[in-house]
Amino acid sequence: MAVNLKKVPSTPGIYKFFCNNEIIYIGKAKDLKKRVSSYFGRSHKDRKTSQIKFLTDKVETFTTKNEVEALLLEQTLIKENKPKFNILLRDDKTYPYIYFSLDHDFPGVYLKRTKKAVDKNYFGPFVSSQAVKNSIKEVQKIYRVRNCSDNTFANRTRPCIEFQMKRCSAPCVKKVKKTDYFEDITGARSFLSSSDKNTIQRLTNDIKKASSKLNFEKAAEIRDRLRRLNLLKEEQSVVSHATDIDIFSVHPELSYIGISIVVVRDGKIRGTKTHLIKKAHFENIEYIYQSAIVNFYNYQTDIPKKILCTNHLEDNILLENMFLAKHQKKVKIIHSPSKSVRPIFNLCKLNARQIITNHINKEDKYTFALNELSKYLGIKDINKIEGYDVSHISGDNAVASCVVFSKTGPLKKNFRLFNIPEKLSGNDIGSLQHVIERRLKYYNDPKNIPDLVLIDGGKTQLKFVNKILNTSKHNGLEVISIVKGSNRIRATETIFGKNGVVELDKYSKAFLLLQEIRDESHRFALRAQRKKKSNKITKSELDSIRGVGRILKQRLLKKFKSINNIKFASLDDLMTVDGINEKIAILIKSKLQK
Repeated sequence: MAVNLKKVPSTPGIYKFFCNNEIIYIGKAKDLKKRVSSYFGRSHKDRKTSQIKFLTDKVETFTTKNEVEALLLEQTLIKENKPKFNILLRDDKTYPYIYFSLDHDFPGVYLKRTKKAVDKNYFGPFVSSQAVKNSIKEVQKIYRVRNCSDNTFANRTRPCIEFQMKRCSAPCVKKVKKTDYFEDITGARSFLSSSDKNTIQRLTNDIKKASSKLNFEKAAEIRDRLRRLNLLKEEQSVVSHATDIDIFSVHPELSYIGISIVVVRDGKIRGTKTHLIKKAHFENIEYIYQSAIVNFYNYQTDIPKKILCTNHLEDNILLENMFLAKHQKKVKIIHSPSKSVRPIFNLCKLNARQIITNHINKEDKYTFALNELSKYLGIKDINKIEGYDVSHISGDNAVASCVVFSKTGPLKKNFRLFNIPEKLSGNDIGSLQHVIERRLKYYNDPKNIPDLVLIDGGKTQLKFVNKILNTSKHNGLEVISIVKGSNRIRATETIFGKNGVVELDKYSKAFLLLQEIRDESHRFALRAQRKKKSNKITKSELDSIRGVGRILKQRLLKKFKSINNIKFASLDDLMTVDGINEKIAILIKSKLQK
């Protein structure tokens, strides 16, 4: 489209790109004219920018006082309109808190979601509900405060299982004094507010008091609670001194960007959060940080004095001014961790990478593996591989399989089985020739030709298959083989190509893919071979018995598991099968025992 750039002001603000009256992209800029002009200048290498340029038929701009206002307005509009080309960092509409019902005579502790915690009854927010549940569980183990609803509390006549598990002092049936319970609630709240030094001192004094009164059972109980509290403090402590800090890490790899957030309060990990952004939504690292931080603190009230970013940002001032403008808090954006924070700094970076790895393992491992394999073999592009295997038992009931893999994984609808003629049974080379020659007819359609063929076998099988292909019009088809190592130990296999042994990293995704194709072709052939054998046995011995149809065969095999068991079963046992009378039972016995 032709955009009249003369009407675009050289001021801070936001811009909106439209296609058929639908917003497809929203951005912010320090200089609107300069930024919008960049989209409609020379061609772009970036696919997303090119698409935006091609689809846009209208541009709207909105001037703001400064870049901070532009940043905040941009994120608000992105959340409201969800443009297809913007980064959409999913976030909870509400945040989980630990809530104490202090208006009750015997307060309870609960998970409660709200956008804002406005009073002393709330602790948080936490990053995840699981973090809240874990904290509540620990609080109950140490302080034995209730977690039941007020209605349940009012109607209890005897202690529940929480009391038996020593996670509640059963105030519902007066098992604890109100004053003692209140002390436990105070201790629980002190623990969550990270001021648990007073709690530890109080419990230590309580042990001394109980001991002086010769109430050793009470002293032992308090001692166990104190021991658990100290242990928990030790487990939760991740830095050598108390610190409040949030750590953000952004990691680009392949077609993705991973984002990891770790929240630390008083030296303890309060929670973690991760996001995965696909390449279609790619932006520069600085913009990713800006979006992640603005979104994360959209409803947060618990904002630390320092935010640590694992990547260096050129413009920290913009984010720091954003916190002043929106949250009225002074926050320092830093990039270098202190010695005590470095372990969790590294943990955050690891998680940003790990979320991409996890996604690749699920969805893109085949694309990655095929690209890696093409580099090892020197083939320009591998999109499809066929794997072959021949299965038989002592030469009988031979079956060959063909499995097909692409960048999306196994294409099971394209899997094929080949029955090997009896005259070729036990002849692996002849069986392989039979299969390949049949498959060549399938290759008459160019779209069916694979980029690579994998044979389960050694140099002999590879040489023979290449000989067959060289006499056909498909003599350029690349073939490799895989042969098992000594004692069939995995990762000891050898890969042969046209130039001899192919050196592959035994732990590379390419090597693992070849193993998977080999295993799948073997599994597919073996299953078919066993079925063929079973059908042969069943057909030759049961199908010839008059009066025994398909349903009766199924019932017999279901009960007796095999023909041999049927053969040696008694008449009475045979007649326990529904549909078999004495006459048919006698007939079955006489036929099978011939």
